[in-house]
Amino acid sequence: GEAALIEMKLEGYGPSGIAVLVEALADNRNRAIQEVRRLFTRHGSNLGESGCVSWLFESRGVITVECNASDAEEIALRAIDAGAEDVKTEKGYVEIYTQPQDLEKVRKAIEEKEHVISAELSLTPKTTVLLEENKTVQALNFLDELEGLDDVQRVFSNIDFSEATLEKLRSRT
Repeated sequence: GEAALIEMKLEGYGPSGIAVLVEALADNRNRAIQEVRRLFTRHGSNLGESGCVSWLFESRGVITVECNASDAEEIALRAIDAGAEDVKTEKGYVEIYTQPQDLEKVRKAIEEKEHVISAELSLTPKTTVLLEENKTVQALNFLDELEGLDDVQRVFSNIDFSEATLEKLRSRT
C-alpha cells in the first residue's frame, strides 16, 4: 500500500540570518530533512533544532481579499468590526489578520460582499528584518528553491520585502 505521509516542521536560519520555518509532508522523513538541509547548507545557512526560530512566529488567520483602492478602507472597517486584529492594504488586495479562532467568523463577514482569494491559518513573524536589495534577492532565491522541493508545503520567513525592492525585482524578470 501507500506509505503514510508524515507532517514535519523544519526550522533554521537562512541567508543573512533570516528566520525560516518549513512545513513539509513526506513519505520519507529522512529524505525530506536531507533535501531541506542540503539547500540550507548550499546557501551558507543552517537548519536548526526544533524550536530555534518558531518562537519568532505566531499562528494567525490570514484572509486575502481582492479589491480596488476605493473599497479598501470599507473592507478594513468591516473586517475590524467582525473581529480582525490588523489589516494591510496592498495594490489590488487587502490582507486581514485575525486570531486563529476568529478566522471563520471574519471570513464569513467579509465573504458576504467581497471576493475572498484565500483564508487560512498562517504563521506570521512577530518582527521582520529588512535586508538590502542584493541580500533580499539571495534570500528570495533561497525561499523559492525551498518552496520548489517536492515535500515542502509552505515556507515562512521573517524577511520584510519593501515594495521598492519588489518592484525592482519584478522589472528584472
